[in-house]
Amino acid sequence: MSQLRHDPLSGRDVIVAAGRAARPTTFAPADGDGAATTECPFCPGAEHTTPPEVARAGRGEPDQPGWQVRVVPNLYPIVETHEVAVLSPDHRSFGELHDDEAVAVLRVLRDRVHTHLESGHVYGVAIVNHLEAAGASIAHPHAQVFALDEVPRAVEDALTRVRDAGVDLVRADAAPAELVVTRRDGITVWCPHASASPYQLRIAHDESGPRFDLARDVELDAMAIALRDALERLREVLGDVPYNVILHTAPRSTDDRAEPFHWYVEVIPRISVPAGFEQATGIWVNTVPPDVAAEALRP
Repeated sequence: MSQLRHDPLSGRDVIVAAGRAARPTTFAPADGDGAATTECPFCPGAEHTTPPEVARAGRGEPDQPGWQVRVVPNLYPIVETHEVAVLSPDHRSFGELHDDEAVAVLRVLRDRVHTHLESGHVYGVAIVNHLEAAGASIAHPHAQVFALDEVPRAVEDALTRVRDAGVDLVRADAAPAELVVTRRDGITVWCPHASASPYQLRIAHDESGPRFDLARDVELDAMAIALRDALERLREVLGDVPYNVILHTAPRSTDDRAEPFHWYVEVIPRISVPAGFEQATGIWVNTVPPDVAAEALRP
C-alpha cells in the first residue's frame, strides 16, 4: 500500500510505493557505445588544458603534476563563481578514496566555499555529480563549488522551515533506529523517512553548526570518511550507479546572528526518473521504502 509522507528538511511530499518497483519495462538497455574518446583534461600532465588553478592539495607547483586535489575555474560556468575540484589524479570516485584523500577533498571544498563567502558572496555550496546520468560531463570524478550573491529561494525556504520547527530537524530526521545505516563517532548515516528517491542517504555530525565552511577539522575529517564509507557501501549494494552529493549549508549571515541550521550531506542515487506524476503534483515517488534501503545498506 502506498504512503504519503512529508519531509520537513526539504519541504517535499513523497509517496512511498514499493509495489511499483515490479512494473515491467519494454525498453532495451543502453548499448554502452557512447564512451568518450577525447583526452581527459583532469589527468596529470593535462594541466595546461584547464584554466589556471586556484587551489590544490598535495605537492608540486601550480598547474604542474604532483597534486592530490586540484581546483580550477569551470570553463562553462553556471554562475560567475563556479569551480571544479578534481578529486584525485586518477579516475577514482569519492567512494574509492583512501582516508587521507577523502579528508583532503572535503577540506579543500570547505576552504573554497569559505574563501568565496569571505570575499563577499552570501551563499556557497559544494556538490558532486557522479556519472553522466547525474549531470557529469567529464568522466574523471570531480566536485563543483558555486558561490552566489543572493541566497537561493530554496535555501531561504529551508531556513524558514528550520526556524518555524523550533527543533533541530536534522537530528529529528536521523532519530528513528530503523532508518539508521550507521551511527558512530558522533556521525549518523540514515535513509530519511520521506526519501524522495530509492536509497537516498543523509549524513550529519551531532556537533555541526549551521555552516559547512566553518566546520572544524576534526568534525570535517570524520564526515569525509563517513561519506566515503557510505558511497562505498552504496556501490557494493547497487553497483556503480549515478548519484548527486550535496553539502547543505546555511548562508553567510548578514546581521551577525547564527542561523538555526545544522549542515549535513545528502546523497541522492539517480536510479529512478521523475515522470509526469511528479511534474504534475510536485509529489515524488519512491519505490524502495527507506527502512528497507537502510537495512540493505548496513555494513
